[in-house]
Amino acid sequence: MLEWILILLAVAAVAGLLGFGKLSGLALSGAKLLILVVLVLFLLVLFGIIAIA
Repeated sequence: MLEWILILLAVAAVAGLLGFGKLSGLALSGAKLLILVVLVLFLLVLFGIIAIA
């Protein structure tokens, strides 16, 4: 999932530099959403609510 975040951030940066504002915003929104999901999963694992084998 971290790979997807990095890919979306790279797409947002390149699209922003090339002037594709809507594409850049969409990629950045997707990256933010994935960062939120990763953060929530990390906290659930940290507090022992979810056990990952």
